Amino acid sequence: MSRIGKNPVKIPTGVEVNVNGQDVKVKGKLGELSLRVNDEVSVALEDFANDDGSKSKIVRLNPRSNSRIARQVWPTMCRLIQGMIVGVSKGYEEQLEIRGVGYRANMQGQTLVLSLGFSHEVRFPVPAGIKIEVTEQTAIKVSGIDKQKVGQTAANIRGFKPPEPYKGKGIRYVSEYVLKKEGKKK
Repeated sequence: MSRIGKNPVKIPTGVEVNVNGQDVKVKGKLGELSLRVNDEVSVALEDFANDDGSKSKIVRLNPRSNSRIARQVWPTMCRLIQGMIVGVSKGYEEQLEIRGVGYRANMQGQTLVLSLGFSHEVRFPVPAGIKIEVTEQTAIKVSGIDKQKVGQTAANIRGFKPPEPYKGKGIRYVSEYVLKKEGKKK
C-alpha cells in the first residue's frame, strides 16, 4: 500500500479544484492547470473537518483495482495534483549561474541570448508559460507554475554548456556542486 497515495491532497485557501470524471482542473492566483488522471485511479473531491472545527476540501485518490499498474500510478497522480496546487498558489523557480570569463546572458524580447565562448551566440526562445529573468549577467532565474516545464527549461539552458570538471566553467544550478578533477602535471 502506498504511503504517499493514502494521504489526501489538501487544498489551501485561494485555490479552486474542479473534478470532472478523470479530469482535474486547478485554479489559483498565478494561473490554471489541468490534468487527466490515469483510468486505473479514481479521483474524488471531498469535504474535510480540521482539528479546529473548520471545514476544508481535499482531493482523495484511490486505485480502482489491486493491479500492479494501478499501485504504481496511484502515488504519481497524487503528487502531480499536489504539484499543480503548489504551482498555482506559490509557483516554481530554478536559479542558474554562469561561470567563466566572458560568459554572460541577457534577454532580448522573448529570447534568452547566451555568450558561452562559442563562435556564435546561443539564442533560446522562452517557452509559453515560463518566465526567464536575467538578474545579473551571470544569473538566470526560470519561473512558472508548471513544475515539469520549469525544470525542463532550466535543464535545456544548462545543456548548452554544462560545467566542465577542470575549471568549473559553464552553466550550473545555484545549489549544484561540481566535483573538480586534477589537471595535467608536468
